[in-house]
Amino acid sequence: MASAKVASIWRYPVKSMIGEELNACEITDKGLLGDRAYGVIDHETGKLANAKNPKKWPNMFQYRANFIDPLIKGASIPPVRITFPSGRSIISTDKNKNELLSNSLNRKVHLSIPSTIDRQFEGYIPEEIEELDNKGSIFTKTSPEGTFFDIDMVHIITTSTINYLRKLAPESRIEPRRFRPNLIIEVPDTDAFIENEWVGKTLTIGNVQLKVSQETKRCVMTTLAQGDLTKDPNVLRSIVRNNAGSFGVYASVVKPGRVNIGDTIEISPNF
Repeated sequence: MASAKVASIWRYPVKSMIGEELNACEITDKGLLGDRAYGVIDHETGKLANAKNPKKWPNMFQYRANFIDPLIKGASIPPVRITFPSGRSIISTDKNKNELLSNSLNRKVHLSIPSTIDRQFEGYIPEEIEELDNKGSIFTKTSPEGTFFDIDMVHIITTSTINYLRKLAPESRIEPRRFRPNLIIEVPDTDAFIENEWVGKTLTIGNVQLKVSQETKRCVMTTLAQGDLTKDPNVLRSIVRNNAGSFGVYASVVKPGRVNIGDTIEISPNF
């Protein structure tokens, strides 16, 4: 496992919008610097706009977000540019940003940053996945305090798991962007859901240490269209049938630092 290395790094400046691929990034105690730094809040419910509930937010993956300036550790998070499906873009410092976002999303919303207030989000359990419980229902969860994350601070998948699911579901396009990872780890010569074995272990990447907290239970987001990827319920169906719905892992940050593409990774035993 010593040959495992960082293959790709992603952050998502606005929750549930398409993000940025990076060559390197600072990792803080709350994940990748700038990850989910902004969120769109629904005025009616006070909850986060979230692609997990496509019944209410059907077009979140048609919006893109990127920072207009480089991020610097210890400095304020810079403004973000949001590009609408129409091609129009706004900057988070624009006075009329909330009006334009509301008009585009067809709901009254405002752009926000995380706070100490608990922030909830909704998810939809798709009806077409027979193996799922409570099909067709809406659930509500709460982000970790001071974040817009779903569960934990860093989301990790491997090339091993991507390639294995491609073999299990050859009729589907299994692309990493369906799963919105922060880190994609290349694990050569392994053909399995290898991340399942990492729960409770510590990943050391240069001077960064990440403690793997739990498997990532997948949701309807993996099935949604984005870019040239079409809607495909078979992606989630295949994960449920072959790995109890898990694909990748979440991790907390034990030791912050900088991660670069190509960094090698050491995996320690469970504590």
